[in-house]
Amino acid sequence: MARPLRLEYVGAIYHVMSRGDQRKDIYDDDGDPRRWLETLGDVCER
Repeated sequence: MARPLRLEYVGAIYHVMSRGDQRKDIYDDDGDPRRWLETLGDVCER
């Protein structure tokens, strides 16, 4: 069963967090965190 959809509010501030299952690495190389932050920045601008 899927989890319920998140409620979103205009002007709200959300905490975004990434972590691997069982504390495993979530990035393959040093460039991955930079690309993730760039993508997040692009989405925030929209």
